Amino acid sequence: MIPIDRIRDPWVLGIDTSAYTTSVAAVFQSGRYFEARRLLPVPVGARGLRASDAVFYHNQHLPRLVEEVVTQTDRADLVAISVSTKPRPIEKSYLPCFVAGKAVGRSLAALASVPVFSTTHQEGHIRAGIAGSGLTVQREFLVWHVSGGTTELLAVTPASWGFAITLKGGSDDLYAGQFVDRIGVLLGLPFPAGPDMDQLAESSLNAVDLPWSRPRFKNNLWWTSFAGPESAARRAFAQGADRAALARGVMEVIARSLAAVVLKFNKPTDLLVVGGVAANAHLRRRLGLWLSAAGWTVWFADPRWSRDNAIGVAYLGLDAWQRRRGQGMGER
Repeated sequence: MIPIDRIRDPWVLGIDTSAYTTSVAAVFQSGRYFEARRLLPVPVGARGLRASDAVFYHNQHLPRLVEEVVTQTDRADLVAISVSTKPRPIEKSYLPCFVAGKAVGRSLAALASVPVFSTTHQEGHIRAGIAGSGLTVQREFLVWHVSGGTTELLAVTPASWGFAITLKGGSDDLYAGQFVDRIGVLLGLPFPAGPDMDQLAESSLNAVDLPWSRPRFKNNLWWTSFAGPESAARRAFAQGADRAALARGVMEVIARSLAAVVLKFNKPTDLLVVGGVAANAHLRRRLGLWLSAAGWTVWFADPRWSRDNAIGVAYLGLDAWQRRRGQGMGER
């Protein structure tokens, strides 16, 4: 009997341990993927976790999530581990929660004798957004990274590893996700409040009219603000505003503020919107409507790929492995 060679499908294991989500993903050269994630438990009424608690929960979740993903793969085809080791690709970016993923990633790579690639949470969001939206990256494009820990407008171009990123603006007080979470907790929603705020906002056709921040040019960057809108939302709640209409109003003012910053750039191009807040249905509709009318092409990934995940981290690892292989460096 003539043996038939097994068809290989190289894959990379990605690990992301963000402030409130443990995530593991396998991305294959053929385009297949598997992922598993767990939210970190936050006490009812609380607006966050201590760093030590986040690390503890990541350490609890990671073994189960790795097993859940790896059992769906052929382990012989594993070619690399990719892990986010800090929030953003800047020198002083650091959060203790990423230490948990880094430790597990390096250990697995040593055991499997494969390379380990280190990236950042922000670059993972961008790569997942590209993969999940269909955006073809051939030139510089803009990215709104909108989440509980970041609200930044970025100019992004592909680099030899990851992306070359230049800050163009953002929020200089509250992040958009903080605004959502604070009002969400006020409305009695669990923390993080994004998915529940989305459902609540979609249950109303009306939106509480909240004041929004006009863009300000400072230190060669464009800035918006959410502290004023948050105070207005709290006043509206105290005055008995409808909960669903207030949730919709919060998302309306975020969309309006983000669009206003983008419109300060004279030459419309591609805009990719990533991060947990980018999963909100009302924000996606309004931001897309306003900016497309001004000539911008706005890209969103599937909401599941917008929230914290390891898919983009794994894709970055696959990109790096394919580039290394193409340069004749082989597989380790």
